[in-house]
Amino acid sequence: MLLADIVWLIGSKGMLGTELSLLLEKSGLPFIGTDRDIDITDTMALRQFAGKQSIGWIINCAAYTAVDKAEDDAENCRRLNTLGAGNTAACAKNIGARLIHISTDYVFDGKASRPYREDDSTNPIGIYGLTKRDGELAVIENNPRTYIIRTAWLYGRYGNNFVHTMLRLMNERDEVKVVDDQRGSPTWAFDLASAVLALIKANDSGKNVPFGIYHYTNEGDITWFDFAKEILKQGREQGRIAKDCAVKPCTSAEFPAKVKRPAFSVLDKGKIKNELRIEVPEWEKSLTNFFNNA
Repeated sequence: MLLADIVWLIGSKGMLGTELSLLLEKSGLPFIGTDRDIDITDTMALRQFAGKQSIGWIINCAAYTAVDKAEDDAENCRRLNTLGAGNTAACAKNIGARLIHISTDYVFDGKASRPYREDDSTNPIGIYGLTKRDGELAVIENNPRTYIIRTAWLYGRYGNNFVHTMLRLMNERDEVKVVDDQRGSPTWAFDLASAVLALIKANDSGKNVPFGIYHYTNEGDITWFDFAKEILKQGREQGRIAKDCAVKPCTSAEFPAKVKRPAFSVLDKGKIKNELRIEVPEWEKSLTNFFNNA
């Protein structure tokens, strides 16, 4: 990266975007963050903003993530996840910037029996997953100089997420029920942000990391019930949960939703580990680090 080049972080106020903002600031890499102030569904707004900067990288963390709401709000979901993603990729191509686009395990149907690889066929089962899958296709079509990073079960210090919800409920209730028939891997937002930064630094130090799709989550293959039990254990140890609370397993059918969640969301991370030469932390250790830094 030339000294004049800037990282443009789109969606800078979300869970992942906030972590990336802090890491970029700490790293000394020049960057500028935008959120709702720049509408990625507006090609002119993107073009005008990009024309004022010397941008070498764009990181797109912006997304419509309300999975159930999306079923009744498909147009807005598609505008952000598909149209906006494609616009961002086209903008990056026009200014000669490389793009990192964040995607999701929801592009798969969850019927696999082994961790999903990047080249496995997609088959989303709801509007959210469909618009994210179509967003991936739009990104690749509009800018081949793109990295797509799929992640899953994201949590962090900022914004609403499963860990914060469990901590609140476990302090309010004597019992919580958590589904035990959906398997995946939690992802601490800080770890994902660190991987994104590692990708940028690898390229800017002369390593030509191949463009394409990558998977990143923490290591592990667990259920939401397993995750909740560990949150209770560590939450009690860290003094974040002040009372006894029983965690009981249940089925997804006991929590009816407009969209069926993938029953299996474990992602194979071999590709990103090999290309970036990074170690991916185990999910329990990352949860501990979350508590130590929250």
